[in-house]
Amino acid sequence: MKELVEKINAEFAVFAANAAAQVEKNNKAAGTRARKSALELSKLMKEFRKVSVEAAK
Repeated sequence: MKELVEKINAEFAVFAANAAAQVEKNNKAAGTRARKSALELSKLMKEFRKVSVEAAK
């Protein structure tokens, strides 16, 4: 579970950097990368929920 949390933190850092580049510099490619990271974050969050529920049992 610790590895999963580290992956989530790393992916969020990538998302935050790209989202900021899109907003501040109007960088369209960064927007594409941010959306890709957001999709990956969604998958990781679902996995975290699944692992967390199992650990709580």
